Amino acid sequence: MSLPTAVSDRTLVTVSGAQVQVPDPDCLIHLQFRRFAGCPVCNLHLRSIVARRHEIAAANIREVVVFHSSAEELRKYTAELPLDVIADPSRKLYREFGVETSPRALLDPRGWPAILRGVAHDAWATLRGRQAAPPAKPEGGSLGLPADFLIAPGGRVLAAKLGAHVYDQWSVDELLALVPAVERRA
Repeated sequence: MSLPTAVSDRTLVTVSGAQVQVPDPDCLIHLQFRRFAGCPVCNLHLRSIVARRHEIAAANIREVVVFHSSAEELRKYTAELPLDVIADPSRKLYREFGVETSPRALLDPRGWPAILRGVAHDAWATLRGRQAAPPAKPEGGSLGLPADFLIAPGGRVLAAKLGAHVYDQWSVDELLALVPAVERRA
């Protein structure tokens, strides 16, 4: 399957019930595809996004994060997350954007350091009562691969990345480097 070069207008609904226009008429959309609700590796990555969310917003980028879990399950883990979180348990968006699952998600050694860091952080946070424990049997399985799309206001896909393993996605620096200079806010 080929990656989309353009995205048609649509309204997505966040797990809190807010509506998100994709594409957004006023800013770039960083459409992220993550794995399951409570995924320690996804949490590790999203913490890096949240820590630099002001830089991302200053580059005129809106973060929209899709998980292949139900809204009910996601609310257990994302209530405090200052990002637009979308539930896609049927994986409709995943199929549309060509985002896959694969055993290499967990078997690729390049992802193992992130798995260890994510699990250690989430285990410590769970023991301290700061978050719910990751699910033992995640909705939709644990073999999802991450993906990133940068979408212009008109719907054109400016850049895309399909992950090869569990922690293969754009860093904040890589995302910001993709933004054309004319798109940056003064």
